[in-house]
Amino acid sequence: MICMIAASMTGAFAQRSDRSFIRKGNRMFEDSLFIKAEENYLKAVDMNPELYEGTYNLGNSYTAQQKPNEAVEQYRKTANALELKKKELMENPEASPKELNRCKEDLAKTYHNTGVVYHMCEQYDKAVESYKQALRNNPQDDETRYNLILAQRMLQQQQQDQQQQDQQQDQQQDQQDQQQDQQQQEQQEQQQQEQEQQEQQQDMSQENAEQILEAAMQDEKDVQERVQEQLMKVQPKKPLEKDW
Repeated sequence: MICMIAASMTGAFAQRSDRSFIRKGNRMFEDSLFIKAEENYLKAVDMNPELYEGTYNLGNSYTAQQKPNEAVEQYRKTANALELKKKELMENPEASPKELNRCKEDLAKTYHNTGVVYHMCEQYDKAVESYKQALRNNPQDDETRYNLILAQRMLQQQQQDQQQQDQQQDQQQDQQDQQQDQQQQEQQEQQQQEQEQQEQQQDMSQENAEQILEAAMQDEKDVQERVQEQLMKVQPKKPLEKDW
């Protein structure tokens, strides 16, 4: 649930003008005309940047339009202004308790709505902190307390899911590392086998070359021996006599 902050009817003419845009924007918001509501809230903020009702309700219009980042930024501005106002009221002994309580209630609504945005974005840790801030300013807000409990449970479940996911990723990484180690080992073994085969082939090639050379040398010796035998056959058995 998004809480609304109504505009006050009091103030000077300039204040009445910027607050009239707030009231018009609120009517547009109630009719679900969120873009029109945003336009009126922006006019109010332009006229009076310190008007926290303008930044707060502008944040509501962004929330309704599903613009979480813009909404949180406007709620942050509102919370800062209200925190400063609360501090001033608490330090002022003449400040009325009613005005201080009103400031705390508005601050609680701001933190509540901030928690709702974070809750919708599944940023449960920030939602929990925002709800706690709201309850510090308005401990009687049962709706905020319910949202806080729900966000805490969702945060716990989210953390458990993240832990399981991390474990699965670690297991997958271990499996990948093991597969890579096994592949590297297989590659090394294959390279070693190929190297051994190459060395064996080189040894066989050297041995073959030596065998071929030896065979060639043996063939040459046989040829020389056959040639010598043929020469012996054609040579005369007696020496030639010189014809004087």
